[in-house]
Amino acid sequence: MAKIRRPRHGSLQFWPRKRAKKETARISAWPSSKNVNLLGFAGYKAGMTHIMIKDNRSNSPTKGDQIVWPVTVIECPALKVFSLKFYKNSPYGLKVLAEVLNSKLDKDLARKVKLSDKKDFDVKLKEISSKLDQYDDLRVCVYTQPKKTGIGKKKPELFELAIGGNSIKDKFDFASGLLNKEIKVSDVLKSGNKVDVHAVSRGKGFQGVVKRFGVHLMGHKTEKKRRTNIYGPTIPSKILWGMIMPGRMGYHLRTEYNKDLVSVGDKPEKVNPKGGFMHYGLVKNDYVLIKGSVPGHVRRLITLIEPIRGTRGIGQGIELQYVSQESKQ
Repeated sequence: MAKIRRPRHGSLQFWPRKRAKKETARISAWPSSKNVNLLGFAGYKAGMTHIMIKDNRSNSPTKGDQIVWPVTVIECPALKVFSLKFYKNSPYGLKVLAEVLNSKLDKDLARKVKLSDKKDFDVKLKEISSKLDQYDDLRVCVYTQPKKTGIGKKKPELFELAIGGNSIKDKFDFASGLLNKEIKVSDVLKSGNKVDVHAVSRGKGFQGVVKRFGVHLMGHKTEKKRRTNIYGPTIPSKILWGMIMPGRMGYHLRTEYNKDLVSVGDKPEKVNPKGGFMHYGLVKNDYVLIKGSVPGHVRRLITLIEPIRGTRGIGQGIELQYVSQESKQ
């Protein structure tokens, strides 16, 4: 008799299946880079469309052909610096030793955090600059400007971005130059490269085991059509932690590696469809086109960072010829 192979359903890589604490993605590992620059950016997911490109890559099997790709449009309004964070290595990882808040912050930021009334920014910055050798790393906290978009949101998102480079002094000089200016997506990301996408997936509510784990339905002659398995013996009367059961599905923090960054643009009229994107509206700021789909509902914040696996991108060997602007409704 043939041996019936019955692999488990669902990946233990994503265990436990817990909902994300917040919609802003948390980056647990940053790539190492010698270039002194921000290692990531963020924008709001507007929707999807399709493009037509001409493949001019010399080693591509579709060299000289016209290809149609699905792309995701992510609107990326400029970011502003909230604070500089100084870290020190410890046996338990990096620990924050000091933080210096920017002296010029938007009023809308008070919707997110309680702002301090102290105006000692210059004093603190001068004090820390004299003892940079005591710190091992420097990162910047930035915030978004959703009021520049058409999604009707005022409260900004606040998150952290790492800085490339090997010298703490070079990082400090670079971060100090960002304090009083807006950071554009074109200053951080370049078309033709790979990016890693971090986002919180769509929530699907309470679901059964067929949708949640992909188990097979029972046969048409059985009494129960949606049955997973026997939950276990009556003694001891407990259910093992790995047993598949109904429950909440979706709204998980997920990472997709090595996504192609097709284009970085500053003319939104070239991608806006007739009537705008469904449930989003019109793109009004700089944008990026990511090949394929990305996690999350529209209007969700999508964090893009340099690829941690160091894979080469599509380069400049493609020619963007057409972006579909037909109505999505």
